[in-house]
Amino acid sequence: MTKIAATLLLALGVACAQATPEPLPEDTVLANITRRAFDAPEAMLAELTQRWPAQARPGQPREAAWLMARARVLLFAGRVEAADAIATQLMAREDGVDRAWLLRALTQERANKPAGALAARALAGLDKHCPAGDEKRALRELGCDFRSAWEALRILQREQYNQGAFALAEASVRRALALARAGEDKHLAAISLGMLASALQAQDRMDVARAELQAAQAEAAGDPVAAARVRNYEGAIERRARDMGASRSAFEAALLLAEQADAPHLAAQLRSNLVDSYMHLGLLKEALAAGQRAMPVLQRFGDRFYERSLHHNLSVAYIKLRQFEQARQELVKVGEFGVDPADLVLRARELRELSDTWAEAGQYKESLAALHGERELSARANERNRAAALEELGRKYDSAAKRRDLDLLARDGQLKDQQLENRLLAQKVGLAVGALLLLSIALIGVTLLRMRRAQARLTANQSLLRAQSERDPLTDLSNRRHFLAVMDQRAREEKSEGFQGALMMIDIDHFKNINDWHGHAAGDAVIVEVSRRIRAAVRDTDLVVRWGGEEFLVFAPSLPGEDLALMAERILRSIGAEPVETGTGPLRVTVSIGFASFPIGSSGGTAAPALRLHWEQAVNWADMVLYKAKAEGRNRGVGITAVEAPDANMLAALLQDFDAACINGQVQLRQLPGPP
Repeated sequence: MTKIAATLLLALGVACAQATPEPLPEDTVLANITRRAFDAPEAMLAELTQRWPAQARPGQPREAAWLMARARVLLFAGRVEAADAIATQLMAREDGVDRAWLLRALTQERANKPAGALAARALAGLDKHCPAGDEKRALRELGCDFRSAWEALRILQREQYNQGAFALAEASVRRALALARAGEDKHLAAISLGMLASALQAQDRMDVARAELQAAQAEAAGDPVAAARVRNYEGAIERRARDMGASRSAFEAALLLAEQADAPHLAAQLRSNLVDSYMHLGLLKEALAAGQRAMPVLQRFGDRFYERSLHHNLSVAYIKLRQFEQARQELVKVGEFGVDPADLVLRARELRELSDTWAEAGQYKESLAALHGERELSARANERNRAAALEELGRKYDSAAKRRDLDLLARDGQLKDQQLENRLLAQKVGLAVGALLLLSIALIGVTLLRMRRAQARLTANQSLLRAQSERDPLTDLSNRRHFLAVMDQRAREEKSEGFQGALMMIDIDHFKNINDWHGHAAGDAVIVEVSRRIRAAVRDTDLVVRWGGEEFLVFAPSLPGEDLALMAERILRSIGAEPVETGTGPLRVTVSIGFASFPIGSSGGTAAPALRLHWEQAVNWADMVLYKAKAEGRNRGVGITAVEAPDANMLAALLQDFDAACINGQVQLRQLPGPP
C-alpha cells in the first residue's frame, strides 16, 4: 500500500468516526417513541418492547419511566385496561405516583371526559421537583420530569380554554413553554407556542397571536409533525377570525406535512378540520369527501374528540345541502358522545353554528332549539371565566394581606423603639428628680404620677396592638397568628414528644356561590353568623380560629374522640338547621367538617410513641378528612377513629395516598351526616 493510499484510508476512518451521531438520552428516546405512537401505536409498542433495558425491570430505578411510556403507547392503541393496570403499578412506587395520576388524566381525556382535576393532582406532585420560575435549575439539580409536567399543564390549559378561562389557560401554557425551553425540546416548544397563540387570539390579541405563530414555525423547522400541528393551530385561529381562505390554506399545508411524515392519524384530524373550512367557502362536495375519508381513520384510532367534531361538521354540510334527514342522523351521533363540562366554549360555538345554518335553511324550530342550548352553555362558560378572574383577584388580595402583615411588623418595630425611648426618658427624668429632690417633694410626686400614667397607657396600647394583630377583624375570632403562638407556647411548656388534643377543620359549603350570587356583604354576614354558631357549640376552653376565608379551625385540648364527634354533630346542626339572615334574605348554609384526636391511635385504642405528630402534621390530617367530607358530598362530618401504622414513615405514606389507605382499611373513618 502506498503512503498516499494509507493517508486517504486514515482520513476516511476519521471522517466516519466524526459522522457517527452520539446516542440520544433515554428520556428523549422514550419521548420520540411516544410521539410516533400517535400514528403507529402497534409498531411503537413492538419497538418499545425490543428496546426495554435490563435496568428497567421490576424494582429497578428506571422502571417507572419505561412503564409510563408503555402505558401511553397502549392508550394510543386503544388498550385502556392495560394502561390502567400500569397506572396501578406506578401508584405502588414512590417515584411513580405522580405519573400514575397523569396517566389517569390522559385516560379520561382520551375518553373525552373531564381530566383537569387529575392533571392538577399530578402537577402538584411534580411541582416538588419542577418549581415554577427557575426551570433550568430544576432540570439540572432537582431531577425535574419536565415532559410529564408539560403534559399535565397541557391538559389543564385545554380544560381552562374550553371553559372560557382564557387568562388561566395563557398562564398554564406559558409555564409549559418555559419547561419545554428549559428541556431544549423544540417539538414541545413549537406546540406550546401554538397553544399560546390560540389563548391570545381568544382574548382578542390577534397581532400578538400571529407573532407567536411565527415563533412556533421557527421552533418546528425540520420537524414535519410539529410543523403540521403549528399550521393546524394557525388554521383554527384564522377560522375563529373568520378568514376562511387563510384557514383553508393553513389546514391544507398542515395536511401535506402530515402526509409527508406518514402520520395517518394526524392527517385524519386535519381533514376533519378542513371539512369546516370547505363548508364555509361553499365547497360542500369537497367537505363531504374529506369527512368521509377521515371518519374511518378516526374511528380506527378511537379518536372520540375529533370523531364527534367531524359528525357535527358533516351535519352542518348536510343542512346546507338541504339533506335534513342525513343531518339529523349525524346530530344523533353527536349526542351519543354527551357534553363534556370541560368543553363548554367549543360546544356553544357548535350550537351557534347549527342555529345559524338551520335558520338559513328555513328550519326555524331546530334553529331556535340550538340557539337556546348555545345561550345556556355560553352563560355557564362566562360564569367560569368570571370565576377565573375572581381567582386572579383573590391572589392579588392575598398579596395585599401579606403587605398588611409587613405593615403590622413595622408598627411592632416602632412600638419597640418607642419603649426604648421611654426608658431613656425615664432615666433622664430620674436624674432630674434626684437633682430636684431637695427643692420639692411635691414636684417629685407629680412627676412619678405622670410617668406611671404614661407607662400604663404604653402598656395598654402594646396589649391592644398585640390583641388586634391576633384577632380576625370580621368575626373577632382568633386568627392563624394567634394559633401559631398558642402552639409554640404549648410546645415550650409541655416539652412533649408530639401534639396532643383534638382538631376540627370546618369549611362553609359552596361559599363562592354565596359571594357570586348574593354579593360580598351577604358572604360577610354568613361568615360572622357561622363563626358565632361555632363558638356557641364548643366549650369555653376550646380555641376557635378563623383559618382563612370561609374555613375555621377548632382546637379542643383533652377531648376524647367520642366527645369530639358529639361536638361535630352540634356544629353541623347549629349551622345547617336554621337559615342565616342576610341583606338579600335568609340563606340555607351548611358546612363540611373534618376532625381527629391526637395522638392518632390504632383500632385497639393504643398509640405508639412513633405515631405522635407535630401540630402542623396534625392539621394536615384534619385537613385531609375535611376534603374527604367535601368529596363525599358536603354537609357532613368525617372523623378519624383509628389508623393502622407501625411507624411515622408509614403514617406519612398513608397521608400521601389517603383514599387508598381508607379503602384498604388502614385508616378508619366515622361519617356524621348533616341536617337534611
